Amino acid sequence: MSENASSAPQSRGPADHSVREQIVEAAEGHFSHYGYDKTTVSDLAKSIGFSKAYIYKFFDSKQAIGEAICAKTLSAIIVAVEEAVADAPTATEKFRRMFKSLVSTGVSLFFNDRKLYDIAAHSAGEGWPSARAYGERIEQILMEIVREGRESGEFERKTPLDETVKAIFLVIQPYVNPLLLQYNLDLVEEAPVQLSNLVLRSLAP
Repeated sequence: MSENASSAPQSRGPADHSVREQIVEAAEGHFSHYGYDKTTVSDLAKSIGFSKAYIYKFFDSKQAIGEAICAKTLSAIIVAVEEAVADAPTATEKFRRMFKSLVSTGVSLFFNDRKLYDIAAHSAGEGWPSARAYGERIEQILMEIVREGRESGEFERKTPLDETVKAIFLVIQPYVNPLLLQYNLDLVEEAPVQLSNLVLRSLAP
């Protein structure tokens, strides 16, 4: 009765979540080793021992699997940023730590897990939902920092808040967007400090 267990485990309902995780984990290993472009859904199916059709029950395309990995990777960067700013005493220090953390975490990913970094860069170039959500979360954190700085009197209040946040986001783009960061690696030591100083001077009341 359970002869077909190898191609379709008997799991149903909540257990589907663990099958999805198993597929993502296998894909992460494959993408890390061979790269996103060179890996096919057939390769993943073979490595897990599932049929290709069974994988398609959980993900409708290779991009959907890449999306899941990318969302996980970019979420880890956001968590690092949130932890970096959590106990900063002022909005000014929060901004410095935020920018520094975004750059250092991105650079670490680039050098330590290049293939996963490439997926994140690919997602940014293609405008995948995970990349858009990442950008939106960075803007949201910026909004919270600028609002806090205005309330404490650290930052000016004349410029519309959304305009200020959008401008800062554009300034830091070359160092927080995975697609662009790889072309700016030679400046990652000085850029966070110099650009932070520039932004903070422009925010002064």
